Amino acid sequence: MSPASKPSRHATAQDTSAAVDAFLATLAHPRRDVIEALRREILAADPSVRDGIKWNAPSYRTHEYFATTHLRDKQGVGLILHFGAKVRGADAEPPKIPDPESLLKWLAPDRARVQFDDLADFEAKTPALKKIIRAWIPHV
Repeated sequence: MSPASKPSRHATAQDTSAAVDAFLATLAHPRRDVIEALRREILAADPSVRDGIKWNAPSYRTHEYFATTHLRDKQGVGLILHFGAKVRGADAEPPKIPDPESLLKWLAPDRARVQFDDLADFEAKTPALKKIIRAWIPHV
């Protein structure tokens, strides 16, 4: 069974697009435009992707959460990509995720960050980001 076709364990009210809609309706953030564009593009990257609120931020999953919007970035908006809630060992090797534009900043073997300074920066990075997300999903 491919990772994208595994059943999701996430069925709470927070694991819904409606929860994200409600969260964004009250969000006061200087880069809200980036957050909304990021949401649209991640959901469009693969038909198995769903959104919800996890860790008090818009987050994205297939059967497990794999990406979380970093709303407290000092500049712009960040996206933390991870391989689910379970931490992998410190000696684990990160998977081979193609990243020819060097968007990924590895924080640990199981987490990487992508930074978007503003909407123009996000739009420039979108094609590469979608490729990364598609390559990331099978590892979740």
